[in-house]
Amino acid sequence: MKSSARCVLYENREIRDVTGETIRPGGFVLTDRAQSICRFPPGARVLDVGCGMGATVQHLSRQYHLNAVGVDPSPLLLQLGRNGSEQVPLLEAAGENLPFLDEDMDGVFAECTLSLMDEDQALAEFFRVLKPGGYLVVADIYARNSEGVDELQQLPVVSCLTGAMPAQRLIRKIQVSGFEIVLWEDQSRLLAELTARLIFANSSPAAFWGAMCQTGDCSDIQHAVHASKPGYFLLIAKKPLTRHRKENQGADGR
Repeated sequence: MKSSARCVLYENREIRDVTGETIRPGGFVLTDRAQSICRFPPGARVLDVGCGMGATVQHLSRQYHLNAVGVDPSPLLLQLGRNGSEQVPLLEAAGENLPFLDEDMDGVFAECTLSLMDEDQALAEFFRVLKPGGYLVVADIYARNSEGVDELQQLPVVSCLTGAMPAQRLIRKIQVSGFEIVLWEDQSRLLAELTARLIFANSSPAAFWGAMCQTGDCSDIQHAVHASKPGYFLLIAKKPLTRHRKENQGADGR
């Protein structure tokens, strides 16, 4: 069983030097894209799951005046984030066990982090803490070739890459968890751009994968990546309104 507490890749300084504090493809591009669709109003309570150093929490607070909070299982990344500002609300917790009450959030963001978790447990928690009508925003890696997924999952590194799955399988998991899909967009160009920067920073593909897996021979990783053809996506889903509220809306003509 996967556990977000096991992932230490994002603590790698060499990776963060290239990705910046967001530690994901595209930085805030998809965060802003999601906000343009969800339109969380000022003061809305939103949660960033796998917040790392809290870059998205600060961005949502400053740019959109949202009441944002973050959770992450890495004490190192949380401490780095708190060093920048003690006022940033960051908590140590895993996505599979969120320290919040039922229906406490207007939105939940999981940017390049859901693939690190036990998806079923995490999605159940996201659904629990969201208010009816609240939005789930997921940006992550997926496998464009489903035949390469098994090989990815056997790699000697825990990352969003090894947790990638085919798009339809992930969409189905989200729907089974009770969500309604609002948007699916392929954003693979952002992954390609970040991969190119990471490879350039490490001087060669072999050096890049060496930094990723921190082992001597990474030929298996290169082969698995080639076989699975990883892509990147943005998905927005909505927690349905309760039956009672739907009936009232119909009676009111709204």
